[in-house]
Amino acid sequence: MKKLFASLLTASVLLVAAGVPHFASAADEPAVKAEVSAAPAAAGPAAAAPAATAATAATAATAATATPATPAAAAPVPNKGDTAWMTMATILVILMTIPGLALFYGGLVRSKNMLSVLMQVFMVFSTVVVLWCIYGYSLAFTEGGSFIGSFDRLFLKGMTVDSVAATFSKGVVIPEFSFLAFQATFAAITCALILGAFAERIKFSAVLLFIVLWFTFSYLPIAHMVWFWPGPDAYTDAAAAEKATAASGWLFQKGALDFAGGTVVHINAAVAGLVGAYVVGKRIGYGKESMAPHSLTMTMIGASLLWAGWFGFNAGSGLEANGVAALAVVNTLLATAAATVTWTFGEWMAKGKPSMLGAASGAVSGLVAITPAAGFVGPMGALVIGLLAGVICLWGVNGLKRMLGADDSLDVFGVHGVGGILGALLTGVFAAPSLGGSGIYDYVANKVAPDYSIAGQVWIQFQGVITTIIWSGVVAFIAYKLVDLIIGLRVPEEQEREGLDITSHGESAYHS
Repeated sequence: MKKLFASLLTASVLLVAAGVPHFASAADEPAVKAEVSAAPAAAGPAAAAPAATAATAATAATAATATPATPAAAAPVPNKGDTAWMTMATILVILMTIPGLALFYGGLVRSKNMLSVLMQVFMVFSTVVVLWCIYGYSLAFTEGGSFIGSFDRLFLKGMTVDSVAATFSKGVVIPEFSFLAFQATFAAITCALILGAFAERIKFSAVLLFIVLWFTFSYLPIAHMVWFWPGPDAYTDAAAAEKATAASGWLFQKGALDFAGGTVVHINAAVAGLVGAYVVGKRIGYGKESMAPHSLTMTMIGASLLWAGWFGFNAGSGLEANGVAALAVVNTLLATAAATVTWTFGEWMAKGKPSMLGAASGAVSGLVAITPAAGFVGPMGALVIGLLAGVICLWGVNGLKRMLGADDSLDVFGVHGVGGILGALLTGVFAAPSLGGSGIYDYVANKVAPDYSIAGQVWIQFQGVITTIIWSGVVAFIAYKLVDLIIGLRVPEEQEREGLDITSHGESAYHS
């Protein structure tokens, strides 16, 4: 195992070291990257952004701009509209998970396991929120190293109602509590997404222990690497920008763009799920017995709640109630509708009949694919991403699934993994101004940079994708093996045949 981990880590480092030059960047009002004097430095997301406390933001701004003859500017104050929007966006992401994801997954399993899926999603969501507030937020969104933060906010130490977090506009902040809560829902739904890959055969205790390990050693480092930066107010001149970039997350420094979680959420969770499907093993009777969804009605309701809640997920990731949020709403709406259409027609052509399951799955594939691009691309870019996501993810849950040979029960990798990879790579294409995207924003000059390399940005996006795949895969494999050694992963055969509702929870979802 040590040799496997070392070889994979070495391969990842060598791959990234071969990267092309890129510009220092972060996302601002136009939801774009920030270029620093055309010097290679860092690129970053316009998404669930890293937090900067009021003290950090004020210190960065004062250090860069104050002179002996000029008094320091007053600290920025949160706007009530932004605060209200972030509160609503947070509630929408909660809606995505409970009940949205829970019902979507629950309807896809057999009736004897419906309650177990609901319970797993509910408890994983709750557990991760607790861990997030104890140490997760601190490790993900405080300054530490390039791969992980520090314990400066352990137990939310020092956070008050007056603490603020940076947005993507200079001089604009939101309450840090708003950012804390919003990001808590991202961490929670990411962990819950994994559950669909090994549904119907895993111990409830094993689920909880695995999630604690994976959340700590995969989600938090990836979130920090992709999303942490000191905030736009630190980018006052080339020297200050270089210093701020050096304090940012590793993939942010590389230039990876991820508006709302293509790498951090979807690829991260999908890889962990796929590894779990292999390690836990196939369901008893898989390929021989009928394992059809027991309630496509529930699945349709869940998919609809996911779609509605995703507007908070994507549009809220701009952290402000502005034009970028409106763009993210349009892109999320359009890409999802397009993917629904192409998946449905693709299935219709291949199987002779369009299915409700296909339409719901197509919608989710579009939501996944547009996530990393939502605030970076124009509506026509979103349309293309959605159209491609529908047909490519349809292949992901059919052809690719057969090739992989894993019993990914609810097609977590086929939808979230394939869709996340597609969206992450296409973000590099359609963020180009020539294709209607927002381009690269220069925070020092306070304008969009005149040049944009599609090939260069796609290569940077690929580095983010491959790093996430390797990191999550290695952490997940080790975590599954540890859990198996400590308490065992899988329920006994007789319990699996009877169903997890009764055997794990002593209840039934339905009573005849």
